[in-house]
Amino acid sequence: MVAALEGAFGALDYQSDEIPFTFTDYYTSEMGAGIRRIFFAVADLYDPSELARAKLTTDELEQRFAGERRRSVNLDPGMLTLGRLILASTKDNAQRIPLRDGIYAEITLLYRQGGFEALPWTYPDYRSAAYHEVLNDLRTRYKQQLEADSAHA
Repeated sequence: MVAALEGAFGALDYQSDEIPFTFTDYYTSEMGAGIRRIFFAVADLYDPSELARAKLTTDELEQRFAGERRRSVNLDPGMLTLGRLILASTKDNAQRIPLRDGIYAEITLLYRQGGFEALPWTYPDYRSAAYHEVLNDLRTRYKQQLEADSAHA
């Protein structure tokens, strides 16, 4: 999977530990029990206007790795900024903004007063301390990248 992600998006510079996905049984019939979440990040800063393309690409990767069940992986691309986490989705909903080709963007978490804050529609897993710990690590890395880029500009 890592090689496929790097082929699609470039070098990865972050991989979280596995986090058990115990927040819902929504995916169990499709993917089986014992689902785990792993967060990855690309090394280079990513153009936010490419979020829809990223979701279309991850949907293609999900199909490529599909086994006897419909999917063996569920890839959820997103963008982390200093102020928010935005996820891409193929499902429309009131809080989602259409991008293109049936892809929507959703602000899933806000970063305020030193931490991530859930919104009324934020999924339970993204409300968890385990996810917030990973996202805080990624946010720190992102802030360092921005500072390094501005120092070289």
